[in-house]
Amino acid sequence: MTAPVSPAVQLADVPGVDAALQARVAEGMAAVADRLAEVVDHDDPFVAEASGHLAAAGGKRFRPLLTLLASEVGTGWDEHVVDAAVGVELTHLASLYHDDVMDEADLRRGVQSANARYGNSTAILVGDLLFGTASSVVAGLGAEAVRIQAETFVRLCAGQIRDDRQEWDGADASGAGDDALAGDAGEPATVTAYLQILADKTGALIATAARYGAMFGGCDEATVRTLTGYGEKLGIVFQLADDLLDVASDTSGKTPGTDLREGKATLPVLYARMSTDPADARLVELTRGPVEDPDELAEALELLRAHRAMDLARAHVGRVADEARALLDGLEPGPAVDALRALVDGVADRSS
Repeated sequence: MTAPVSPAVQLADVPGVDAALQARVAEGMAAVADRLAEVVDHDDPFVAEASGHLAAAGGKRFRPLLTLLASEVGTGWDEHVVDAAVGVELTHLASLYHDDVMDEADLRRGVQSANARYGNSTAILVGDLLFGTASSVVAGLGAEAVRIQAETFVRLCAGQIRDDRQEWDGADASGAGDDALAGDAGEPATVTAYLQILADKTGALIATAARYGAMFGGCDEATVRTLTGYGEKLGIVFQLADDLLDVASDTSGKTPGTDLREGKATLPVLYARMSTDPADARLVELTRGPVEDPDELAEALELLRAHRAMDLARAHVGRVADEARALLDGLEPGPAVDALRALVDGVADRSS
């Protein structure tokens, strides 16, 4: 049997949320945890342990929380909403097994990563198994849910592939001049391309989490479309905030500078590379590829933290957050819509 999966997110973490709504969603999250533990179990003890390794470690459970909360815009959660939430979380968990292999990670959620514990081959296969389990759970929700799951999976993988390759046009990625750095000349193609990557690799699954909640919570088609769009914007905010935390925070529970170490160009890095100021030459040099030397990594972090690129990236987070909140303005006011609006604030504020 796998270890029990604890409901790691409570809506009480979001300020100003209606107490009755908190109680309903907390009950739903407990049901999601029970169902998740049930479906990742397996007759083979080793397969059961490996499949449940990251689920048992906890995590934000942000996606199932959003599914439950979106359902409350309609009639509320039931067993179909719970299965939809589990399908989304399984898809996310499966992607983490693959991510850790690609990143050669040692830790995930404060425990040994699956690839470090079981080896790369097993970690990849367990990820595949969890993708299959997610499809099996979603299959019980009907053909439309299966189609959405498949399309989401394609977007997630395509976005991850493009993020892994990051073949930026060098002429666009650097030397764009102070006008572009100041944000007065519109976003360059590198930033637009990066935001599309985020929409696919992170936004697509979070959009599906909200979409499933609205669908199986009995919302009308217009509301489903609205909450799907909201979910994608929220996903972009979520990832952009993580990008900023990777630079700015020593207390987030993550090792700062992971993206710089791997040579990944996140939004603050892309903005920094646009500078033509000679004073920024060292920062631009350090962010052109992987920063493996610990001293150089510390130097890059210090320079980037003090650079106006961070303010530009934070401003961009704020703009996308505003877009997400604006989508909710057309919905009937109520505790669930208020909570969704507050959720945007909570996600965006992590980067401030």
